[in-house]
Amino acid sequence: MGDSIEARTFTRQDRTQFRAKTERCLDALAAMLADGRFAPVDAPDSQLGMEIELNLVDEQGAPARSNAAVLDAIASPAFQTELARFNVEVNVAPRPIGGGHLRELEDVLRGALDVADQRARSTGSGLAMIGMLPTLDETHFTERWFSADARYSVLGQQILAARGEDIELQIDGVPLSDGRPAERLSMVCDTILPEAACTSVQLHLQVAPDSFASYWNAAQAIAGPQVALAANSPFFAGTALWHETRIPMFEQATDIRPQELKNQGVRPRVWFGERWITSIFDLFEENSQYFSALLPVCSDEDPFAALDEGRAPELSELRMHNGTVYRWNRPIYDAGDGTAHLRLENRVLPGGPSVVDVMADAAFYYGLVRSMAEADRPIWTQMTFDAAAENLRAAAREGIDSRLYWPDAGWISARELVLRRLLPAAAEGLEAFGVDPEVRDRYLGIIAQRCVTGQNGAVWQREDVAARERSGASRTEALHGMLAGYLERMQAGEPVHTWTH
Repeated sequence: MGDSIEARTFTRQDRTQFRAKTERCLDALAAMLADGRFAPVDAPDSQLGMEIELNLVDEQGAPARSNAAVLDAIASPAFQTELARFNVEVNVAPRPIGGGHLRELEDVLRGALDVADQRARSTGSGLAMIGMLPTLDETHFTERWFSADARYSVLGQQILAARGEDIELQIDGVPLSDGRPAERLSMVCDTILPEAACTSVQLHLQVAPDSFASYWNAAQAIAGPQVALAANSPFFAGTALWHETRIPMFEQATDIRPQELKNQGVRPRVWFGERWITSIFDLFEENSQYFSALLPVCSDEDPFAALDEGRAPELSELRMHNGTVYRWNRPIYDAGDGTAHLRLENRVLPGGPSVVDVMADAAFYYGLVRSMAEADRPIWTQMTFDAAAENLRAAAREGIDSRLYWPDAGWISARELVLRRLLPAAAEGLEAFGVDPEVRDRYLGIIAQRCVTGQNGAVWQREDVAARERSGASRTEALHGMLAGYLERMQAGEPVHTWTH
């Protein structure tokens, strides 16, 4: 969620000063882009980064309000707090993509999560890597469930103050099985904690400034297929909703717009965007122009003074503001050791189901985005931006059986699109990164089998709950039983396409 801040209120002067400082940061960024003041990025040394948000559950599978105790028990700087007390996050240090590094990361990640889970159990809690914890309900969204860091409660207060009214969650679901009616969520909440239900895997890629627009456009174009393959969030508050309910839930839970502003076409805080870009500057400029500050905390730095001294400025105000605009593919500016670099943060993927599934999704993304970004005829020159946005919506709603639009194919099933077109492209991209063939085949083979079997995390969860209900279980009993089976399989570590009921 970003840097910690002190609990405080903000004045009109704070906001005026913050806007001026953000504009000065933008000017400094423009100068840095024009002068080439960024660390070089060479393809053989391309770096990946990863953040995985996790849920905490008690022995009955209910959310556990225990992240402070769990983090004390884990005692690793890689694990940090998140928005709610039932969340933690693990951060993977940057490492090369090529060679056997992806396979090594799988082993490191699996080992770290196993140790963390074992230590968490000493507090009566366990780790759940899942897009949305199915045992959450409205009782878990009160103030007492906020993490202790003041940043989270202050951010929530600012969102609600900007909105001027409680948050309404309205989602029409997809029927759980043939012959059953669609279910509907209708909930009013006075905190932003439903956002904490949306746990994700965030993939980072360091990108050269001149290439950033191509990589961002490519990531936008493939967001729909990514979500269709990886959907793992079909339940919320006892209701069967979309295959990847994180997408509409996150949009609604952090929406600062009352209905009147929606009617006027004011842009949402969780935003896919509205156009292909030509420079990373476009994204930072849009963020500054379209969105008011939520956390107007100013630093003492003058970014141009830092540039005059020959070092990269922190651009604290720009980074703070950027962290409160929730693009599904987010631009990141970072500085350290006197140099600056740019990253593309991909935020569409849910957590889980298993570590090897997470790594397969990551390999597919890194390979495909590389291939699409560097193609002779870029994908974004062949499809409209609205088509890419609609693909994300359709994939989130219908999952792996959704139909998506793709150039030269028209409307095509997500499974056929991936098998026939996207997997070969992802393989080319991983080869360009220098990934070992056996590593490439391991992860893309898992993606292929997910398409062949038609089973991802959302499908397994939905079918398991439906089967339990046919056997006489109530929805609550079915969700708890399903989650127990899910956690057993998650810990066993086999890919989700092999899971049985």
